[in-house]
Amino acid sequence: MSHQQNDSLKITGGTLFDGSGTETDNPGLLIRNGRIEALGSAAVSASADREFDASGCVITPGFIDLCCNLREPGNGQKGNIASETRAAAHGGFTTVCASPETSPVNDSSAVTHLIREGADSRGSVRVLPVGAITRGLEGELLSDMAGLKNAGCVAVGNGSRGVRNARILRRCMAYAQTFGLTVMFSPENQALAADGYSHDGQVATRLGLLGIPEVAETAAVMEMLLLAEETGVKLHLSQLSSGRSVQMLADARKRGIQVTADVAMHQLCFTEEALAGFDSRFHVRPPLRSEADRQALVAGVREGVIDAIVSQHQPHDSAAKQAPLPATEPGLSSIESVLSLGLELVARGELERARLLNALTAGPASVLGRTARLAEGEAADLCVFAPEQSWQPSVQTLVSAGRHAPVLDRELPGRVRLTLVAGRTAWADPA
Repeated sequence: MSHQQNDSLKITGGTLFDGSGTETDNPGLLIRNGRIEALGSAAVSASADREFDASGCVITPGFIDLCCNLREPGNGQKGNIASETRAAAHGGFTTVCASPETSPVNDSSAVTHLIREGADSRGSVRVLPVGAITRGLEGELLSDMAGLKNAGCVAVGNGSRGVRNARILRRCMAYAQTFGLTVMFSPENQALAADGYSHDGQVATRLGLLGIPEVAETAAVMEMLLLAEETGVKLHLSQLSSGRSVQMLADARKRGIQVTADVAMHQLCFTEEALAGFDSRFHVRPPLRSEADRQALVAGVREGVIDAIVSQHQPHDSAAKQAPLPATEPGLSSIESVLSLGLELVARGELERARLLNALTAGPASVLGRTARLAEGEAADLCVFAPEQSWQPSVQTLVSAGRHAPVLDRELPGRVRLTLVAGRTAWADPA
């Protein structure tokens, strides 16, 4: 990420989405020395080293992912910083928050430095580490949050693992609050979730699968909201899966609790029915729930109750997904298809395109206390995609080391033509 590209680039044609929610005809965009130097007539009349014709394309701030597993340090066969940040760039993402679930866990400044060094030397996009809130993510002893923050962690969280009890959770929040750290929690009551791996609903009953009841999430959401209210910590609820959680979130906001939330794209597109053929790709955690839950989550994004859409990208080697369903590892290789699946929701009339793009740019940026705008002087982090052009995810076209994408061998809308990070080309469509 440190290699700076000092040439200039002029982008003409297409539609400009500025990050605030409006789309306009691109007045001309000039990028120089990693920043947006001019917009409008000054950009059009300027000379540049390179030009890009964005006719038929949408130019948007680069997407920001609040939950991405890069698998480094750790299990090289599942992927690494080089492979997974390149996959992120292919998906239009320019910034990813790296999950603390690495091996070893990112619970110390030494591991954080390792991730940042790897990202600087081999990363295609910006990598923001999220630190572990407890040592080893074991849910018991608090991690060195001051050290993690000083080393460059943008937040602390529990990954996909639970915290042992409410007393420890309260201490975690109080401690994080003293350092001004946002806590990113994936809400799950471990005792209620137990050994489940699917939604405790009709499909699980029909197929004899072990279910995780909705209350495993909602009980944890309620507990976290009450503790956040008491401690004053900035709480971010990660990867919500139930409609009831969205309602509780909206109520908490009305009460003035400082809370934001995200949802994984696959929760907006698929339901428990995806497991009907024992398809291990859709063994995800939290599990895919009912159609009513899916619709409530989409409404949460539409109404701005849910701030951001994430990939929850979890690349695996093929062996991790080939065992019988209960023995497989949860997670989808999803970062390359987030935009396309979102555009399918738009085509079905479930979400407006501006709302989708906002949940991939300004929404997640605000969770991190940042901005995502196409304006003069801003860093040139942007994505240019062709909504009318399609691509087909397959073993050949996927960049991630994980090939278990939610959709394979089917035409998807929205081809990413160009991804720029600080003006540097992170992805250019080879076609």
